[in-house]
Amino acid sequence: MDLGQLSFKQLPPSKEKITDPKEIAKVYTRWRWRMFIGMYLGYMVFYFTRKNIAPALPLFGEKLALDIVQLGILSTVFYIVYGIGKFVSGLLADRSNIRTFMAFGLLCASIIHLFYGYLTSLYALVFFWGLNGAFQSMGFPPVAKALVHWFCPNERATKWALWSSSHTAGTFGIGILIAWILSMYSKGLLDWRAIFYIPGAIGVVTSLVMLVMLRDRPVSMGLPPIDKYKNVSYPVEKTKEDVSHWKILKKYVFTNPYLWALCFSYIFVYLIRFGTLDWATKFMYDVKGISAVKVALFWSLMPLGGIAGGIVAGYLADKVWGGRCAPCNVLYLILLIFSIWGFYVYAGPDNYFATGFYLLAIGFFVDGPQVLVGGVQVSRITVKEAVATACGLSGWFGYIGAAFSGVGLAYITKVYGWGGMYGACMISCVIAGGLMAITWNKEKEDHYNHKKKHAKCCS
Repeated sequence: MDLGQLSFKQLPPSKEKITDPKEIAKVYTRWRWRMFIGMYLGYMVFYFTRKNIAPALPLFGEKLALDIVQLGILSTVFYIVYGIGKFVSGLLADRSNIRTFMAFGLLCASIIHLFYGYLTSLYALVFFWGLNGAFQSMGFPPVAKALVHWFCPNERATKWALWSSSHTAGTFGIGILIAWILSMYSKGLLDWRAIFYIPGAIGVVTSLVMLVMLRDRPVSMGLPPIDKYKNVSYPVEKTKEDVSHWKILKKYVFTNPYLWALCFSYIFVYLIRFGTLDWATKFMYDVKGISAVKVALFWSLMPLGGIAGGIVAGYLADKVWGGRCAPCNVLYLILLIFSIWGFYVYAGPDNYFATGFYLLAIGFFVDGPQVLVGGVQVSRITVKEAVATACGLSGWFGYIGAAFSGVGLAYITKVYGWGGMYGACMISCVIAGGLMAITWNKEKEDHYNHKKKHAKCCS
């Protein structure tokens, strides 16, 4: 392990350039795989220390005598802190070491989990869960930066979607782990607090593995930039006048109208995502009368469907629509409306097939827009030097929706019932689709210009 490059406060220096084309190809292939696997594993375990509370909400609420609004406060504080942190982390990650930035965030989040289950005060629970959100925000921005620097634009939707399955794989994995922990707890073989300290221990070990697996940009390994290596151009490239980092951010992030349209659409995507994911356990347990262990198992079907949904969305965007994301997003959101309605109406202990089917469908169709909007689309409408900031900004807006999915949807449920909650999610699908449609023609224009530029440079 290169201990000389463990600071995340600054970019590691470029190494002496490798000049042999065969050696470049060999090193690039090895490190692209290694970076991808390291980021996939690391972000998957981030979700072990983020979503472990959701499948255990019924038990967690009972043990600490927390009602639905108090549980909603926990979620809301986490999402507010995480959203702000995601933007701040994006600003830092563009000019920081991918390797140590990401590993440090996971390590700190995991340490919190080692003692979190032993807290009893609501104030302490809220404070440390919010602090967990701050460290969790250090996971995605460095990955967004790495995906842009290690993978070229014409393969990015597919690669990004494959990587994005890490969060659904992590959610699925923690769902299965929590179901096992609850089963062991019911037999008197484990303390219920294991829902926190076991994922925390896994996270500590994984953060050390990430330090071994990851590095920063290709130039820090003596490799040429990915666009030079693959002989491709970026959809958006900075001009010679854009010399300072602030000028780059101002031009390609803060005054980019299409980025703002995607940011506002992301509010509603995340409201749907976490509204359906976080509250499904309470709905199945309290309303439908499904047992706690079965609830945890059913809940894990949503991220399982999401793994497939995100990968399929990336494939469709690249192979069917030539990298354009808006058509795929709108299609997914239309089908998501019917999936949410089906789960609300047909889920129950007398119809396990329908319960599982609609949970899989919700996970499948919500993950497409979640993967494409805040990652692939954002990366295609800004320059590579600002992609972590742009993704952090969209993530910040996403977690405004996630914050509302906590106490906001809890309040709607308390006043209007579960029909009001799931109705709000379906209306959000319509609003999100309308905002995404703003980028429809812009994507067509960029796709056409990119094809012309690529044809010219290859002729």
